[in-house]
Amino acid sequence: MLLPQEVIRVKRNGGELSKEQIQCFVDGITNGQFNDAQVGSMAMAIFQQGMATQEIVEFTQAMMHSGTVLSWPELDRPVVDKHSTGGVGDKVSFMLAAIVGSCGAYMPMIAGRGLGHTGGTVDKLEAIAGFNTQPTIPEFKALVKELGIAIIGQTNDLAPADKRLYGIRDITATVESIPLITGSILSKKLASGLDALVMDVKVGNGAMMQNMDDAIALAQSIANVANGAGVKTQAIITDMNQVLGNSAGNAVEIIETVDYLTGAYREERLHNVTVRLAQSMLINTGIADNEAQALEKINHALDSGAAAELFSRMIHRMGGPADLLESPWQSMTKANVIQDVTAPVDGYIAGMDTRDIGLTIVGMGGGRTANDQQIDHSVGFDQIKPIGTKVAKGDVIARVHGKDKAQADSASQQYLAAFSFSEQAVETSPEIYQVID
Repeated sequence: MLLPQEVIRVKRNGGELSKEQIQCFVDGITNGQFNDAQVGSMAMAIFQQGMATQEIVEFTQAMMHSGTVLSWPELDRPVVDKHSTGGVGDKVSFMLAAIVGSCGAYMPMIAGRGLGHTGGTVDKLEAIAGFNTQPTIPEFKALVKELGIAIIGQTNDLAPADKRLYGIRDITATVESIPLITGSILSKKLASGLDALVMDVKVGNGAMMQNMDDAIALAQSIANVANGAGVKTQAIITDMNQVLGNSAGNAVEIIETVDYLTGAYREERLHNVTVRLAQSMLINTGIADNEAQALEKINHALDSGAAAELFSRMIHRMGGPADLLESPWQSMTKANVIQDVTAPVDGYIAGMDTRDIGLTIVGMGGGRTANDQQIDHSVGFDQIKPIGTKVAKGDVIARVHGKDKAQADSASQQYLAAFSFSEQAVETSPEIYQVID
């Protein structure tokens, strides 16, 4: 029998883990033979020493097979999913599920909670009263067959080893590890029985990958492992040097999603990223032949209201209200204090420390500092002005949603500290940097 501390020692010393040692680690996560301290120690050893490609493949497959592996023989159209490495204000999954599902693909999405400074898709959905992020696997499969889409949290059936590791990584400063990210993402996605996968790899000061070299390395790692496992995978590197969209938080991002799908408001950068990812998904599943045809289908799904209607049906079928599109705040808790954040000077918004904005929301209770923590879905920021905006002193550049006046005042100061201003107009980063097949 392999001892946990001996397996940890191999990786701590920079050795390459054998298939047996990797299986021992993953089994130990699942059955509890590795305690939290040992799981955290191994995560830190992997973070510091890395893993060879073969180790990542074996780690991913062991995690994938730690629970149920789905298949979809009953479905007559392609099964596709998207995953983002996480950012601040990234609510793209909601738009994509609605659009791509309306265009004829099946999209069974198993999403995560917040990790580090980044928001979680599941946390955002749980801002909606009654929404059930944990249906059984048979219920999940029935929802996908009926609606074409369903977004759920990770269950105890699917990649349970990753569920525990994910929570421990969040609180042990081991989030930004390419082997751990690759294994975490793909264990869930490969267990979902996909035909195709599109990865949104974020890069910038609000992303796990802060520079382009790391982003490319992660994109290639995911594409190599997933394509090697038989899932057609494309990775798209997108910008996270500023909040995506005009909101960051849980409830406020659901509000922006409703505005986007109904056409009330579509922030340009958010729209461009959503469309590019949707195009990739439609082309890689054969639903569209090229980008122009894919764009036509995307625009029809949005303009006809089909995407909004599908999202609304999913919310209602999964326990939420029937009228989310008409009255979104009726089923969500508003913050006690909502107040403006104003520009301190005349000029242009030149930059923002996006990670600090995410950490401010975590500090307000909108994310976790312990893996069993209940979060406050009401807090966050909206009406966020993007980099490049010309402002006069006193102009509103965002609104803070806080639990009380003291918290809102403190968060406003932290928000302003994350910004820089310039007297001259500034160039903004592109939304899309690179596509890796």
